[in-house]
Amino acid sequence: MIARAWPLLILFVAGCTKPELPEYGAAPAFSLQERSARTIGSEQLKGRVWIADFIFTHCGGTCPVMTAQMRKLQDQLPAKIQLVSFSVDPTNDTPAVLSDYANRNGADPERWWFLTGERDAMYKVSKEGFKLAVDDTQGTESEPITHSTRFVLVDGAGRIRGYYGIEDAGAMTRLVDDAKKLL
Repeated sequence: MIARAWPLLILFVAGCTKPELPEYGAAPAFSLQERSARTIGSEQLKGRVWIADFIFTHCGGTCPVMTAQMRKLQDQLPAKIQLVSFSVDPTNDTPAVLSDYANRNGADPERWWFLTGERDAMYKVSKEGFKLAVDDTQGTESEPITHSTRFVLVDGAGRIRGYYGIEDAGAMTRLVDDAKKLL
């Protein structure tokens, strides 16, 4: 009788474990200026689960949608999870401009950082660090900078654990679930 129960117990235990999230490499090291004008770097994110996106404040295309999604994440996720929006247009997105944009979008200044820096540094974080496209040479009038519309989930050890595109209807639900798994 007991010998027949083992396979059932193994199936039950296997069904109760959560599948491991993939690892896509280390998140990049950076030191940038936050909307508050203080310097924020990857060091301040050690030990924290965080979500990144790449936007710019005068974008007429996907950025308002991404920012609205990030605001929903702020409302849905535990306060321990940090949100980080990197500007891909540092020439225009000064700390003052980012601060105004963040305030208009209801961003909690302790939970949701808006970062800027030199153009090359911002592009390096996007392209080399997160492996996300960004290009300011072939944009349109409403979106002069083309960039990724993906959110990136990073665990407390600084490893990239997922990419979530806004064009995927279920992506934000999966992002919320996956972020909570990492806590």
